Amino acid sequence: MLTIAKRCTDGGQADDRLVLPFDQRQKSRLRTVLASGLEAALMLERGGVLRGGDRLRAEDGRIVAVEAAPEKVMRVTAANARQLAQAAYHLGNRHVPLQVGDRWLLLEDDHVLEHMLLGLGVTIAHELAPFEPEVGAYGGHGHHGHEHHDHDDHHHGHDHHHGHHHHD
Repeated sequence: MLTIAKRCTDGGQADDRLVLPFDQRQKSRLRTVLASGLEAALMLERGGVLRGGDRLRAEDGRIVAVEAAPEKVMRVTAANARQLAQAAYHLGNRHVPLQVGDRWLLLEDDHVLEHMLLGLGVTIAHELAPFEPEVGAYGGHGHHGHEHHDHDDHHHGHDHHHGHHHHD
């Protein structure tokens, strides 16, 4: 099992490829299989999201190129900018990972959201496409119940002395 623990900044020829959907590109700890069929364990620093085009360096020095796997997504288009902004607002309120394009929005296929969006009057196309949503705003919210890691500990460091019982 190959361990991959570092990001790599230099370009150049990659030795292997790692093709992952978005939910797996959010994980810093993942057992996976490279395009060559080689099993690998990701052990990356927490908090980052892998993007298509990113490079990783394995423990044996080989370079692995990250690719965003095509996945089931809905492409939202609208008659005008206001309608599209309205759709983005309602999706943002639900902490839905969202890729914002030029006059389109991309989100994971979801019947409930599709129903809500159609109610706003926008047009929805179902596609298989790489999904690269905006990152940051929902970094601490796992959607669809993804496991919560300990990446938000440092936000709460300052309030440990409030409301905790001190045991003598």
